[in-house]
Amino acid sequence: MSERPFADKIAVVTGATRGIGAAVAVALAAGGAHVVALGRTEGALEELDDKIQAAGGSATLVPMDVTDYDAIDRLGGALYERYGRLDVFVGNAGFLGPLTPLRDVELKDWDKAVNINLTANFRFIRFLDPLLRMATAGRAVLVSSGAAHKGRAYWGPYAITKAGLDAMGRTWAAETVTTAMKVNLFNPGPIRTLMRAKAFPGEDPMTLPSPEEAAAALVALCRTDFMETGKFYDFPTASVQDFRAPA
Repeated sequence: MSERPFADKIAVVTGATRGIGAAVAVALAAGGAHVVALGRTEGALEELDDKIQAAGGSATLVPMDVTDYDAIDRLGGALYERYGRLDVFVGNAGFLGPLTPLRDVELKDWDKAVNINLTANFRFIRFLDPLLRMATAGRAVLVSSGAAHKGRAYWGPYAITKAGLDAMGRTWAAETVTTAMKVNLFNPGPIRTLMRAKAFPGEDPMTLPSPEEAAAALVALCRTDFMETGKFYDFPTASVQDFRAPA
């Protein structure tokens, strides 16, 4: 197995400044990809760049809020002009939102969850789909959550928008099934991240897998030899699952 499976590949990673996104960006860069790393904080992006360089990789840093949809449009055009294609897209940016009864969710928090978890990924798809089709073997992975299908109380905005993301990913996979592209969803499960700490403040983070462990599994879905599409990879069980409609 090649130690640099992403040599000469171009990869876009959203939410790349910390947690799983940062770990994925470093892993892709270490595997040879040039990573276009998107995040809101310039300082955190610079720290990421130091890690990528230490791993022998390279990156383009793009300070950007994923709800700046005009910026997404401009990014698509810039990628086309510079590279003429895109090999890997990892839609990782996410917003937990309030853990509260649906009736108590503030409209601004609902809108933020929809905008980040759902609409931003739709906007990325609109402009990155043509570039992924131009690659020899484009790969897209959208970071979902087990919460999307558990119907857990108080997780409304996050769970609902992640369920929508799952439907969007499956639709995108169906629309590209006759191409060389592969589109899959990734459920990290409980991981040692700041988002997890906010959701479960009493939990010992050292009992959880690290972002780097989850990233290794996610990055495997970005390889050209991963040929599944429209699947849901569940990291806690290390299984690739089908979405099956009820009979």
